[in-house]
This record gives sequence, C-alpha cells and structure tokens, in this order.
Amino acid sequence: MTLHAAPPTPAPEQDRGQQDPGHPEGGARQEGPHARRFGLPIATCLVMGNIIGGGIFLLPASVAPFGTISLVAFGVLTAGAIALALVFGRLAERHPQTGGPYVYARAAFGDFAGFLAAWSYWITAWVSNAALAVAAVGYLGVLFPAVAEHRWSMCLAALAVQWLPAAANLAGTRYVGAVQVVATVLKFAPLLLVAVGGLFFFDPANLGPYRAGDSSAMGAVSAAAAILLFSYLGVESAAVSAGEVRDPARNVGRATVLGTVGAAVVYLLGTLSVFGLVAHEKLVDSTAPFTDAVNAMFGGTWGGTVVACAAVVSMLGALNGWTLLSAQTPYAAARDGLFPRPFAVKRRGVPVVGVVVTVALASALTVYNYTFGTGGVFEVLVLVTTFTATVPYLLATAAQIYFLASGRADRVHRGRLVRDAVLACLAFGFSLWLVAGSGYAAVYQGVLFLFAGVLVYAVMAARAQRRRESA
Repeated sequence: MTLHAAPPTPAPEQDRGQQDPGHPEGGARQEGPHARRFGLPIATCLVMGNIIGGGIFLLPASVAPFGTISLVAFGVLTAGAIALALVFGRLAERHPQTGGPYVYARAAFGDFAGFLAAWSYWITAWVSNAALAVAAVGYLGVLFPAVAEHRWSMCLAALAVQWLPAAANLAGTRYVGAVQVVATVLKFAPLLLVAVGGLFFFDPANLGPYRAGDSSAMGAVSAAAAILLFSYLGVESAAVSAGEVRDPARNVGRATVLGTVGAAVVYLLGTLSVFGLVAHEKLVDSTAPFTDAVNAMFGGTWGGTVVACAAVVSMLGALNGWTLLSAQTPYAAARDGLFPRPFAVKRRGVPVVGVVVTVALASALTVYNYTFGTGGVFEVLVLVTTFTATVPYLLATAAQIYFLASGRADRVHRGRLVRDAVLACLAFGFSLWLVAGSGYAAVYQGVLFLFAGVLVYAVMAARAQRRRESA
C-alpha cells in the first residue's frame, strides 16, 4: 500500500522576475547578470566534479591488496554506474525539474516517498560536505604546514574550505558554473598526467599478482567492490539541478552519461597507471599512491606538492557542486510544501536559505569534530551517509520501473521499452548493491536518521492540511 498525504499547497515562487511559462518548474525566469542556466559543458563538469572528490587519490592503494583483479571490480561498477546514469537521463526527459530523485519518487509513489528521498539526500549532502572539508585540511597541511600545527587552525581552515564555495554559490549560478569549470580543468590536468602519461612509463613487473591473498576470484572482486562502491556517488548531479540546466530534457541525460563516463575513464586509467608505476609491495602500504606515481615518472620528491594541490582543488570543486546540490533538493521539496517554506527562497538562481542552512550545519559538525572528535561521532555520521546516499537511487530506479510497468512510459517503440526496462533493473540492482555495501552498522543507523525525518514530514503534512481547510 502506498502511503500518500493529500497533495499540499505548493509554496509560492520566491524569485523576483517575470513569469516564464517555458521554464520546467513554472517559476520565475532568473533575471540579472548573476543568474545563468547551465549548458551541457557546465552540467557535465558538475557531474564529473561531484563524482571525483578526494577519494581518488587513495583508491589505488586501497584496492592494491586484492591484486589487479580489482580492475575487474572497477569495470563491473562502471557498468552499473553508467546504467544508473542512463536511467537518470530517461527520468529527466519525463520530469525535467530541479530535485532529481525527489521529483521521480514523488511522481511515482506520492509525497511520503518523495520526502524520504529529499530528506535522505539532504543529510548526505551536508554531512559529506563536512567530511570533504576535514579531508581537504589534511592536504592543506602538506602545502602549508602551519595549518596542521593546532586544532583551532585546522578547524578554521576547514570552515574556510566550506564557506568559500558557499560564497560562490550565493553569488549566483553564473559563478557556480565558472568555479566548477575551472576546478574541473585544474584537477583533471594532474590526474590525466598520471592516467595517460603514466602509461608511457608503465612497467608490467610492478603489477603484482592478479589475485592476491587466499580468497576466491569472486570474493576478491566483491571485497574490492565494497571499497569502490561509493566512487560513483554523484551521478545524479545534473538531474538534481535540472531546473538550472538549459533544455533539461535533452541536456541532463547527456551530461549525466558524459560526466559518468569521463569519471570512469579517469578512475580506470589512473588506477591502472599507478599499478604499473609503483611496485605492488610498496603500493599496498602507500599513503599517497599518486605522489609515488609522479615521483616514479619524473624522479625527485616534488610529486607530493603536485598531488596535494590537485587534491585541494578537487575537493574545493566537489564542495562547490555539492553545496549547490545540497540546497536544490530541499528547494524542490519546499515548493511542494514538504520542506519548510524558507527553503523555497531563490536569489540569483540559487536557493539561498538552503545553502546557508546546509553550510551552517556542516560547519557545526566540523567544529564538533575538532572540539570533541575523540568520541568517534563524526566517523559514525560519515558512515551513515554511505547508506543515506543510496536511498534516493533506489527510489528513483524503482520509480522508473513503476513508470514502465504501469504503462506511463512511452510504449510506442518496443525496442526502447525493453532497453529501458533492462537498464532500470540493472540500475536498481546496482543501487541495492550500494546499500548492501554500506554495512550493517550504516544501514541500522541510517534507518534511524530516516525515521527521524518522519516527524518532520508529519508536521509539514499537518500544516498543509490546515492550509487546505482554511482556504
């Protein structure tokens, strides 16, 4: 039985400007020089930048203990991620509005499912932003040793890393897009240097065994996949911001697939190159595999500085994109009356209240980490996001299966229908695999976070009911 609340009264559009009937959200057209819709290149950069954060700089060492068979796990995951990207593209053609998984889940299963998707995604965004900022401080400490000398200096640096992208967001979508393009170019230059240039220095003798350890081939692939599973979180980035993309029915799907494939190429070639540049026995214990790879290519010890710069730029770019996404889903839910009305306030194309509240929560978590970080609460919260990030994926792919099975999708082309059904089932299986890879503790604690949101939903549904009765 589907749990529905009566459709709440939509929140009024808070933008100032003329009404644009062609806008996919039916809101006001964004006026002024600071608000700009994203084209295909910027939307693609948003996807690639959000998928590739700072984790790539440790991935080769993380999977090295399993042997080169981990590349097989990467290939399987890449296929699943591309299937998920294609499903998001098809869903965006049908529902080209800001909100992504929230919009799809609500259209298929009603307000409650939509709220769970929005609530879960919002938790993921602000906790992940805090985690990214804390990780970025570690690399800043390599470039500026004084940053890492005191807890208070590390805390201030982490806060600055969060609020600088927030300032770019508050300045308008024009600046969000510009920062995303620059960050993507700057961080991909050194990554491609290793991923492509490293192939010219490739030494097969460094690869080590195909399957290290005593586990079976299937066990090794599964174990490596458990580490790599969350490398592709962010494929939904263009879909979540569909309302800010020009011609979203066409460009969201393209940007999602192009961004996912681009990230996959960097992941696979980068990992393969590092495997061939750094001896296996050294790579297993490496804490900076890309640094070791650069040093192996050119000699010297300057690789650490190059990689640290690339990592900081990578994380700033990811924070820039995730800050926008963290506000877009609550914005979409607030327009439908499922989040507090202030979250529907937009200025210069950006949901300003959502940005400020999200960054404030992430900042509070960051301060807590550096003040009371010994209790492990911060680590637990980050672990929870590995589950909450996948809930919207499950709901979105289930929505696509519902549209196909209920006849609400296009049945004119039988070949397309079969293709979409296969892709939706593969994407649902991939999403379920992501949930399983979260681990028992993350699923248990993540469910508690979801249930806490039920109280918020109850309050918002009651307010909507009172408005309808008084109308």
